[in-house]
Amino acid sequence: MDTPVDIVHFLLTVLFVLVAVHALWHGVRAPGAGRRDRVDHLLHAAMAVAMAAMPWSLGQSLPGRTTTVLFTLAALWFPLTALRRHTANAVTEIAGRLPSAAGMAAMAWMPRTHHGRAVPSHEALAAGVPATHDTVAHGHATGAPMSAAWVTGLLAVYLLACAMWSLTRPMPSLRPVPNAAHRAAATDPYGHVRDGVMALGTALMLLMPH
Repeated sequence: MDTPVDIVHFLLTVLFVLVAVHALWHGVRAPGAGRRDRVDHLLHAAMAVAMAAMPWSLGQSLPGRTTTVLFTLAALWFPLTALRRHTANAVTEIAGRLPSAAGMAAMAWMPRTHHGRAVPSHEALAAGVPATHDTVAHGHATGAPMSAAWVTGLLAVYLLACAMWSLTRPMPSLRPVPNAAHRAAATDPYGHVRDGVMALGTALMLLMPH
């Protein structure tokens, strides 16, 4: 019998597969797209595929260190490539790419949170660690998870905010004359929905056990 967690993981897997197909399609077939845009789409597709596989046995066999390195480089790609474009609105350009960078950073962080947990002191004693070292081991075991929880929480909150922002951008404006943000969002509504659901799914995967 499937547990509620398994059902949520199944729904998220379907979501990530759809996102991967959409991002891959745009990365390969988008007419007039530049090299940076194509790489962006391909990175989003790779992230969605990895997220779809992560809750299952295939995803759990992925090397944690390799995943961390690859997605750390992907997280750096988005702000650094914004710096290469010499525009008057460089800050706006970087800010617009931070949600994607945060998603990649969350992917790099997940192996650490789910496979790098500290060993509880009672397990250390059972494994033969001398009792005199229990206090030191307990100090490391309580400090590291607290800092990791803060990083996970900040990433999750930021991704949830990005999800709400992306999902509400294509909505019809209540103003008689839509502003520039709504006019720009209307040109690619599916892209904003894709980014929003991806950020939402990533935040859930950060908080859920898998």
